[in-house]
Amino acid sequence: MINAQSFSDEAKKQKPKKKPKVKLDRGPFASHIDYRSRLQFNAPSLAYPLSGIVCTLGPATKDPQTILRLIHAGMRVVRLNFSHGTHEFHCRTINAARQAVECYAQQMGVYKPVALALDTKGPEIRTGQNSGGEKAELDLKQGDKIKLSTNKDLETKCSKESLYVSYENLPKIVKPCDLIYLDDGLISLRVTEVAGCEVHCEILNGGKLGSRKGVNLPGLPVDLPSVSDKDKEDLLLGVEQNVDMIFASFIREVKDVHAIREILGAKGRHIKIISKIENQQGMQNIDDIIAVSDGIMVARGDLGIEIRAEDVVLAQKSMIAKCNRAGKPVICATQMLDSMVAKPRPTRAEASDVANAIFDGADCVMLSGETAKGNYPVECVQCMAAICAKVESVLWYEHIQNELRNCLKSSGSDGLTSVTTGIAEIASLGQAKAIIIVSRCPVVAQLISQSRPRCPVIMLTQSPRVARQCVIYRGIYPLVIEEMAHGCNDFGLILSSGIKQMAQMKLMDTDRVITLMSVDALEAQKISFRLLSINHQSPEAKCKATVLAQTKGHKARAMKKEQIQKCKKLTDQVKSPQQLEKCKKLAAKRQRRLERKRLEEERKKNEAADKNSICKLIMAQAKKNTDDDD
Repeated sequence: MINAQSFSDEAKKQKPKKKPKVKLDRGPFASHIDYRSRLQFNAPSLAYPLSGIVCTLGPATKDPQTILRLIHAGMRVVRLNFSHGTHEFHCRTINAARQAVECYAQQMGVYKPVALALDTKGPEIRTGQNSGGEKAELDLKQGDKIKLSTNKDLETKCSKESLYVSYENLPKIVKPCDLIYLDDGLISLRVTEVAGCEVHCEILNGGKLGSRKGVNLPGLPVDLPSVSDKDKEDLLLGVEQNVDMIFASFIREVKDVHAIREILGAKGRHIKIISKIENQQGMQNIDDIIAVSDGIMVARGDLGIEIRAEDVVLAQKSMIAKCNRAGKPVICATQMLDSMVAKPRPTRAEASDVANAIFDGADCVMLSGETAKGNYPVECVQCMAAICAKVESVLWYEHIQNELRNCLKSSGSDGLTSVTTGIAEIASLGQAKAIIIVSRCPVVAQLISQSRPRCPVIMLTQSPRVARQCVIYRGIYPLVIEEMAHGCNDFGLILSSGIKQMAQMKLMDTDRVITLMSVDALEAQKISFRLLSINHQSPEAKCKATVLAQTKGHKARAMKKEQIQKCKKLTDQVKSPQQLEKCKKLAAKRQRRLERKRLEEERKKNEAADKNSICKLIMAQAKKNTDDDD
C-alpha cells in the first residue's frame, strides 16, 4: 500500500530541474546559408522590441484606459484613420490618447513619448449610394453585365444594372479588356465597351456590394488631385491639434508631398510627412518620393489591388531596402495580424509576415483593424512586440552593418556618418546594452539608428515633440530630460538623469554591472564617446541593502557588548578581594561624577527657563504700559 504522506514529502524534497539557458549563437558565420541554418527557434528574446509598433485607434480603443494598456503593451505611435469617423470623434480620441500618456507618466514616474499620426483619406474613387439606402447591398453575380456611369443623377440610385462612379474621367482612360476592382478587390469587372459617360463591363467575380465602396483602376494613369477638399480640412485640423506626423495616402509623385507641405503652412512646418505608396505611379517614382519625404509606409492594402499579389512581396523588400540605404524610416502595414480581429492568436503565416518585415529591415510595423475594431487589441500589440523582440535577438547584425557601410562608402558619406557608423560598430563589439546619446539635435541618434546596432539607442533630448517624432526610427527610445529644457549643458548631470529614467522605464537591467556606450553630442563640432560600466541599483535593492546594513550593525554592537561582559566576568574571576573592592569604589566614584554632571546640566536648563520667563513678563508689562498710554 502506498503511503500518500511519505510520497508527498518526497515530492516536496525533489526540486524541479531548471531548464538550461540557451546560449545565443552570435557567429561568426561563413555565409548567409550558414547563418540561417544556425538560427535557434528557442533563442532568448530581447526584453523589449527595438522596432516601433503603430496602432490604429477606433471604436474598440477610444477610451484612455484601453489606450494606456496599449502603451504598456508596446504601442509607440497612435494612428488616426481619417477615412472613417468625424472630426469630433478624432478630437476625442486625441484627448483620450494624451490622457493615457499622462496616466503612464504618473504610474511609472517618467514621460513616455507616444506620437500622434493623422492618416489622410487621400484622392479616391468611390461608387454611389445604393437605391435601397446606405445599408442596402447589391448582389452582383458572375457573368452579368453592369454599367459604370459618371452621371450624377445616379449618385443615390445605384442598382445591379448601373453604378455611379465618382471619377469623371473614367470613360476617357479605360478601354476594352481593362480591369476594374470594387470594394478592395473583392469584386472584379472587365471593360467591354465605352460609350459616352458610361463604361460597360462584365462581372468576373461577384459578391455583395454596399454603398460608397472604393474603386481601383490598376495600371491606369489616374489624374485625380493629390489633395482633396476633405484632406485639406483634415490637415488643418491636424495642425490645430498639434499632431506629430501625417501619413499621406496615395502619394504618386514629388509634387504631392509638396502640396501637403504647402497646406500645413508655417504653423505646421514641424509636422513630419510619411508618404504612403499604394499604386504603380508611386512605385515608379519611389526614389524621388523618398528624397522629399520624412519616411515611407508600404501600404500593402491598395498596393495589392494596384499590382499583382506576387509583386507586392518584391515591392515591399525593394522599398524597405531603399529607405534603409537613404536613412529614412519605413513602416510596413496592412493585414499583418488580421485574423486577430476576431481571434486571440494569429495564424502562423501572419506571425511569419511580421517576422519577415523585421528581417527585411522595417523600422515599424502597423496594426489597422486589429486594434481599431478588433476584440483583442492589447493581445495584438503584445503578440507583435513578442515576434519583433524574438527576431531582433537573432539578426546577423555584423552582416547588416557591413552592407550598410559599403553602401555609404559607395555613395560618399560625410564625416558625421562615418563617426556614427563607428559608434554603432564599437557598441556591438563592446557588447553594450544601450547607446546613450546626449544631443539637442536628433540627427546623431537617427544616423546611429541607420547603422542598426543590436542594442537600443537612448536619445536624451529637451524637446517632447522631437522625442515623439523619433519613435518611428528603429531602436530609438527618446527620453525627455528636464535639465536640458532649462538650458543645462552638464553632460554628467544629464547622463545621470537619463540613466535614472532608463531604470524607471525598465530599459536596462538594474542591480548588476552592465556596459553602456555614452555619446556626448551637445556640441556639433565635437562628438565624444566611450564605453562605461555601471551598476544602477533599484529602489528596492537600495532599501534591502540599507536594512541589511542596519541589521549587521545591530548584530555587531550586540556581539561587542556580549564580548565585553564575557571579558569582565573572566577578569573578576582572577582578581583578588582587595582589587575587587578597589574596582567597586572606582565605579561608585564614576557614578557620582556622572550624577553631578547631570544635576549641573539640569540646573543650567532651569536657569535658562527662568530667564526666559522673566523676559516674557517684562515684554508683557511693556506691552500693557503701551496700551495704557494709548
